Amino acid sequence: MKQVYMCFSTDILHSGHIRILRRAAELGELTVGVLTDEAIATYKRYPLIPLAERIQLFESLSDVKRVVVQQTLSYRDILQEHTPDIVVHGDDWRTGVQSGVREEVVRLLAEYGGELVEWPYTHSAAEEAFSALNARMSMPEVRRGRLRRLLSIKPLLSVMEAHNGLTGLIVENTQVEAQGGMKGFDAMWVSSLCDSTAKGKPDIELVDLTSRIATLEEIMEVTTKPIILDGDTGGQTEHFVYTLRTLERLGISAIIIEDKTGLKKNSLFGTQAQQKQENVEAFCDKIRAGKQAQKTKDFMIFARCESLILNQGQEDALHRCHSYVTAGADGIMIHSCQRTPDEVLEFLARFRETDKTTPVVVVPTTYDSITEPELQAAGANIVIYANHLLRSAFPAMVKTAQTILTHGRSQEADSLCMPIKQILTLIPTED
Repeated sequence: MKQVYMCFSTDILHSGHIRILRRAAELGELTVGVLTDEAIATYKRYPLIPLAERIQLFESLSDVKRVVVQQTLSYRDILQEHTPDIVVHGDDWRTGVQSGVREEVVRLLAEYGGELVEWPYTHSAAEEAFSALNARMSMPEVRRGRLRRLLSIKPLLSVMEAHNGLTGLIVENTQVEAQGGMKGFDAMWVSSLCDSTAKGKPDIELVDLTSRIATLEEIMEVTTKPIILDGDTGGQTEHFVYTLRTLERLGISAIIIEDKTGLKKNSLFGTQAQQKQENVEAFCDKIRAGKQAQKTKDFMIFARCESLILNQGQEDALHRCHSYVTAGADGIMIHSCQRTPDEVLEFLARFRETDKTTPVVVVPTTYDSITEPELQAAGANIVIYANHLLRSAFPAMVKTAQTILTHGRSQEADSLCMPIKQILTLIPTED
């Protein structure tokens, strides 16, 4: 009997899946590969059902002879180990994000005479199932815990800023091919700098909580990925606990608060602007109050340390960060405005000598030459690209405006713009 192989990343079986499984079983003895949580999270949203339960799901099907775990999006290891006679897949992977994976499968099967069988993808059934799934994923009780879950299954998370619904959609949907698979952003950072700038206001905690929540809701309405909020100093402790409960109720995954006091100045000014750090114990009290105010275990509080920004040195940064973790912080963010990553790398090395597990956030805005694999190897867990969509949009818009003024018409600016038909279809509409 021929050996047949199919791989699944889904945690919801619809009628199209059942039909293709039955047809595959008619070709021979069917083995189903189940992608790991980490493999799925590298190219799309993480599964709502854990790996062990998804294995049980497929083991319960009479058409399935055995279930194996596929560790990566690439089929290479599976095909080399099991050499199935036939690989079955829907024809949806001929184009789009999985086309590179398909090409590798075709090449590997040709090496030993295997066959690829593709059947039409059942779009109607899939769209109905995924629409229901996306609706569930946008619910606060599901979305809120996704960041903590992702940290448990991925060594490094890539996070991009979003400051409105459109940029949220960009972060939600942008993917690139990477190492035989696909890569997308894991979460969104809603920055006070970008939120303020998009509203034409200075970054001094001038935009109030009501306005910031409106931005969050605008983004959350059209996306499903977890959100980390830039909480500035967190405000007064008595106010912070209520802010936290509001964010938790909305479905925000985490807040990052910085250990500064007084009128806020952007950290990238460094010592050029007069900035003062909060007393360690007072900031720890704020963290403790926040953790005590939480209603769930999903929400995370990250403590942002400004010691390196203010030239207070590594010892001060280490003392503060360890104190913040002891006070209950779920993670820390170490900030730097240096042009090289040296002081951040030194901090990571020394912090990891005594703390191997606390998530560490880095923001390589100024030291932008370092790569994610290098930061991961150094001990970082989250990389935030804190303001890049806003910074890239502004010069593009200015150039378009200048071009129209220069020529007294818009024809010359047309090549700088997205086609109007594409704009009209950019935002998905409900049927």
